[in-house]
Amino acid sequence: MSARDYYEVLGVQKSSSPAEIKAQYRKMALKFHPDRNKSPEAVEHFKEISEAYAVLSDAEKRRLYDQNGHAGVDGQYSKEDIFRGAKGNFTDIFGDMFGQRGGFEGMFDSVFGGRQRGEDIMCHVSISLEDVVRGKQVDLKVKTDVPCATCMGSGCYPGTTTRSCGACRGRGQVRMQQSMGFSSFVSVQPCGKCGGQGRRVERPCRDCKGNGVRRSPRTISFELPPGMDAGTYTIRGRGGAMRGGSSGDLNVRVTVEPHPHFKRDGRDIFYDARISMIDAALGREMMVPTLEGDAKIKIRSGTQPNTLIKLRGKGVGQLGSRGRGDQFVRLVVEVPTRLSGGQKRLLREFEDA
Repeated sequence: MSARDYYEVLGVQKSSSPAEIKAQYRKMALKFHPDRNKSPEAVEHFKEISEAYAVLSDAEKRRLYDQNGHAGVDGQYSKEDIFRGAKGNFTDIFGDMFGQRGGFEGMFDSVFGGRQRGEDIMCHVSISLEDVVRGKQVDLKVKTDVPCATCMGSGCYPGTTTRSCGACRGRGQVRMQQSMGFSSFVSVQPCGKCGGQGRRVERPCRDCKGNGVRRSPRTISFELPPGMDAGTYTIRGRGGAMRGGSSGDLNVRVTVEPHPHFKRDGRDIFYDARISMIDAALGREMMVPTLEGDAKIKIRSGTQPNTLIKLRGKGVGQLGSRGRGDQFVRLVVEVPTRLSGGQKRLLREFEDA
């Protein structure tokens, strides 16, 4: 089954300028990007238009395509090379459209499969409300694949190098063509001889057996910024290593511990301050705890039970937003449960007065 014409895929003319092709791809990428379009067909449409743009946005690849069609490009480049060569063009577009999350590396690896990647690491970090306010430095000890120190991650015996794979001619992919009646189907698969890398280790490193990585304990340090809340966050490239490929990701599952004194509601926190009925009647100043030390509050005379006093900006922040919530101090008036005869007499005199 032959591939569609790249100009037809993007809906542009063969005479279209690079700026026109870029504008049209941007428009279609916004429509079919899997982060925005959840239909089952969106991913395939996005792959198709992205491959067309990868070729037509590169002057040399476009020239080969105009002269020889798909055979001109496929004969010179692997699928990965087509996209890697257009990295700057994609980075420009996706950096504007989706920010760093939509950048080229993330788009290529998540949607197109990309090159081989190391293992992803999942870890759990428990933080306090104080950590949500201040941020926290985390030093995580894990056991994962790291580049072999003997061969520096190449997989080769010291003093030797890899050689181009003869099975795929260095492309990392092999094309399989099968004829069915009047049609022929072409599939592209990673080369089984070199693992899709395009190069083979002729003389393996003795320590890592040619893998380029070794299982070893290591410490991963990262910063949880202020405003980080419960949830799972991905730190790209901090997972296990892979020879000839990219490192996996570190997935951090964050939970916020219950606080012994504060209750939380979104960005606001609540604290119960217990006062006597005398303090409620006469009023006073007192210190109450906050997430950043003690603060002074003023209790007015005649304060009623469950009165709330707001401490502006003493709550928690939110990642990506400015400012913080508030702390509310609820005044809990304590009524004595045991009174002496003299105390009861004084209260009755007060009531009569």
